[in-house]
Amino acid sequence: MARISGVDIPRDKRIVVALTYIYGIGKSQSENILRQAGVKEGTRVKDLKDEELVRIREEVDKVKTEGDLRREVRQNVKRLQEIGSYRGIRHRRGLPVRGQNTRNNARTRKGPAKTVAKKKK
Repeated sequence: MARISGVDIPRDKRIVVALTYIYGIGKSQSENILRQAGVKEGTRVKDLKDEELVRIREEVDKVKTEGDLRREVRQNVKRLQEIGSYRGIRHRRGLPVRGQNTRNNARTRKGPAKTVAKKKK
């Protein structure tokens, strides 16, 4: 396995897909990194040469990923909670933050349903 930015990326996948295993790198970011590093997108990770891997690592280091990005996101959420904004309150209560409906859905954020007696109309 190749190790980039502290993450073991899978050997048998194409490099454009394997880079998306790193937190903070999506498909378009991965394509940009490979274009700047001069590596073909169809190349499998196991077929990469050492100098190509070094060029990819250098390009990935220019992007904020993994621990730094997670820390920044956590600080942003904490700031919203501290200032008492609507979004911060929604984060604190574990409810959807971006205006989604909570009457029928939102089970992912709210957790398993807690049945309430006489709730039918």
